[in-house]
Amino acid sequence: MKQQMRLHAQRLFDGQAYHCDQVLVIEGKKIIAIDEDTSQVDKVLSGLVAPGFVDLQVNGGGGVLFNALPTVESLKTIFAAHARYGTTGLMPTVITDDINTMNMAADAVAEGIRLGVPGIMGIHFEGPHISTVKKGAHSQQHIRPITEQEWALFNRQDLGKIIVTLAPEVVPEEQIKALVNLGVKVCIGHSNADGVTTNKAIECGATGFTHLFNAMSPIAAREPGVTGVALTSETTRCGLIVDGHHVDDVNIQLALKAKPKGGIFLVTDAMPPVGTDATEFEFFDRQVKVKAGRLISTTGELAGAAIDMASSVRYCHFNLGIAEDESIRLASQYPKDYLSGSPIQANPKVQLAPGMLANFIQLDEQLVVQSTWVNGNNVFSQETMAKEV
Repeated sequence: MKQQMRLHAQRLFDGQAYHCDQVLVIEGKKIIAIDEDTSQVDKVLSGLVAPGFVDLQVNGGGGVLFNALPTVESLKTIFAAHARYGTTGLMPTVITDDINTMNMAADAVAEGIRLGVPGIMGIHFEGPHISTVKKGAHSQQHIRPITEQEWALFNRQDLGKIIVTLAPEVVPEEQIKALVNLGVKVCIGHSNADGVTTNKAIECGATGFTHLFNAMSPIAAREPGVTGVALTSETTRCGLIVDGHHVDDVNIQLALKAKPKGGIFLVTDAMPPVGTDATEFEFFDRQVKVKAGRLISTTGELAGAAIDMASSVRYCHFNLGIAEDESIRLASQYPKDYLSGSPIQANPKVQLAPGMLANFIQLDEQLVVQSTWVNGNNVFSQETMAKEV
């Protein structure tokens, strides 16, 4: 018989509402009950217990760039770095690269899932089927059409969820439909498409947009571009980097007002420095340096982000004035809904309840992560970290 664990949450946000003095009863990977009997508990979780964060765009962390070292050990390092900041599930992301790197990354993810490495939900291929005009920091020499080798990769059934970011002006409509029929989540990004082409991609089954406002055709007076379609589409969702550098605060507010609630979710687009004190790292044939919070490539572009999910949530709440519960949903429920294919709903969901996976975090009053729990296991604790120091 599996051993039960009783955790006293002084405050609990279940994804829908706040509660006081609730006891989470954990057995195995799941919450089997929530009660109010605080007389016998294994641990008291002060502050706020909330749903864990889900990050659908993670290039690296803990000093590791997944492209550069696509192994199971890298996945463990990257996840451990992000777990410190409340991420309980993530999509390791492969930036535009050669097919060998893509295959090695896929093999690592498949093996990680087989071994039960915590937090690995699938894989995100950000490219290589993108626009050279809007490539950003991606390497032009690897940008290419979909070949039989990529189709073999996208057909794999051992990778968990698959996201492919592509530019619809360079990927034919029939291929977008084929990807969707395989169960791939197609996101539009790194694209210079016009509004007509973007809308046709949505009609073909594209459901998301990668890092809204960044590396996509902007709104003009007589041309909505990718950005305009992303903002006005009521059925698609947009990932958004909220770090004070990638998108102006006014544009963040615009996106949140334009899209239905649940139509925007946070992503970090995180790079190796997250979870470290590193100030630079190698990126393909270039070097990227951390300058005042920005990651600047030697070729001049922003190259991903140095932010973690908890910092993004704090920025939403404390800098932008978004309600605490909605700031948390932007990092938890909404990305999870996108990945699962759940339709956009007006009413928030309960995320922590009996029968659900025990993926949650403990936050203090400043929304700083004190502990992270994945499948009922405590994978990060500030207390343990302090003792080790």
